[in-house]
Amino acid sequence: MSEPKVLLSGLGIPESPRWHQGRLWFCNWIDRQVVAVDENGKSEVMAVRDPDSHPMGYSIDWLPDGRLLVTGDKLRRQELDGSMVIHAEQAANEIVVDGRGNIYLNGADFNFVGGEAPKPGYIKLVTPDGRWRVVADDIQFPNGMVITPDNRTLIISESFARRLTAFDIDADGGLSGRRVFAEGLGPDGISLDAEGAVWVGTADYSVVRVAEGGEVLHRVELGENRAPFAVMLGGPDRRTLFIMTAEWRPADGLKNLERLASGPRTGEILTLPVSVPGAGRP
Repeated sequence: MSEPKVLLSGLGIPESPRWHQGRLWFCNWIDRQVVAVDENGKSEVMAVRDPDSHPMGYSIDWLPDGRLLVTGDKLRRQELDGSMVIHAEQAANEIVVDGRGNIYLNGADFNFVGGEAPKPGYIKLVTPDGRWRVVADDIQFPNGMVITPDNRTLIISESFARRLTAFDIDADGGLSGRRVFAEGLGPDGISLDAEGAVWVGTADYSVVRVAEGGEVLHRVELGENRAPFAVMLGGPDRRTLFIMTAEWRPADGLKNLERLASGPRTGEILTLPVSVPGAGRP
């Protein structure tokens, strides 16, 4: 496998990548922006988050009618005129929308940035009619989620537990059949491929392609202190792996956020061609 190439640099923490309408959309987390970038590295700011919104939970997806959803202290929706309105009075970290228009949000009710003691998190379902309910709990810091092409399985990163966890999606959108997909990782944002494997970050500055059960099929080393925050399979044939990374020094803990906010922007988007295309949502 070839070496990753830099597509875009000078970012804060690039997060929540999504391949949409021929470009990679992502959240430039420190600068509170939603950005789209083409395969030549030409970028455009698509939305700017309210500076007073909650600092955690910054992820994007789209409703079936094409309107953008953005997480934060509330779930917000971008209207066709570009204005942002509240879609649901629910704070959230990551989001994924299935093929039926069901919205899955996750989060945990503690202030991670403020250093508050961790609490177990949850996954909540917002149905197309606007009703919501908790569909899974006791998630150890929920992060990236993917849904299989048949809308029958949801996989979520449990970052603090260093594992991927899978659920069956029931006919009413509920989750059941909880099981471990893979362990011993450092999962944040994830991406599913057409063979059912997941691309995911690890705790040792690499990203891996892992099969259900935990077998590592491929590994890409990023270099010392280059943390993988999320990945996405995109490009015209979904055979480009986009890796969202920034400098992160484990000994500094949350001070890394202060350094990224006030110092040089070390965030980069890397690209790498792969043989198995992406599948499912996002």
